Amino acid sequence: MQTEKVIEHIVDWLKDYATRAKCNGFVIGVSGGIDSAVTSTLCAKTGMDLLCLEMPIHQGKNQVTRADKHIDWLMANFPNVSRQPVDLSPVFDSLVAAFPKTSTEEERHMSLANTRARLRMTTLYYFAALKGYLVAGTGNKVEDFGIGFYTKYGDGGVDLSPIADLVKTEVYELGRVLGINQDIMEAPPTDGLWGDSRTDEDQIGATYPELEWAMEMDNRGKTIEDFSGRQQEVFAIFKRYNTANKHKMVPIPICEIPKSLK
Repeated sequence: MQTEKVIEHIVDWLKDYATRAKCNGFVIGVSGGIDSAVTSTLCAKTGMDLLCLEMPIHQGKNQVTRADKHIDWLMANFPNVSRQPVDLSPVFDSLVAAFPKTSTEEERHMSLANTRARLRMTTLYYFAALKGYLVAGTGNKVEDFGIGFYTKYGDGGVDLSPIADLVKTEVYELGRVLGINQDIMEAPPTDGLWGDSRTDEDQIGATYPELEWAMEMDNRGKTIEDFSGRQQEVFAIFKRYNTANKHKMVPIPICEIPKSLK
């Protein structure tokens, strides 16, 4: 990959899109992970306004620290960058308290994880509307179009996706060239939706390089019978997520009314 030229291409694309949309800049949620670090740096390089939001919800201290350090680094290197901390923990707790109880708390863990992402999306759009900014998405190609590893109308609710045509290893390559902090480069990827230390690999059962391989094999028309051992296991994981999350990756179904009924 011609990394420097890819960076230049994305920065130009961002600037052109925002200019044509008559928007003043971008707003992004910075989580302390590689995807938001790279995307926020690309937005900063446009020279347009960039507002970085920190939106902890009972977040692990290491995630908050990495996000803080990255925003500090951005502000030290780009005068167009500003920050806004918004502690969403009390809002989340109030919302949880308003919901009816379930027979077991385990039943609603996934719903509450997705609720965190949707609270953050709501916050991003509040500031976007206030300032005339675009919400920049941080999803990569494997998450957005391979396994659908994001929350519908949560971190999937954005105005534009600068790195969605790059797989995770390519995002890391951009991070290396952009000079992203080493602690972010080395941190295990996590969606930060659980308030604990579980990683993406813990949840999915495969690494991103493995998923990239499986996605490529699927694009080539391979089937589960073409593999054995760990490769077969990884391909099955990819296909399971790809199938279950297809609803996130296709347009919303519309019930079309026959003309004869109108």
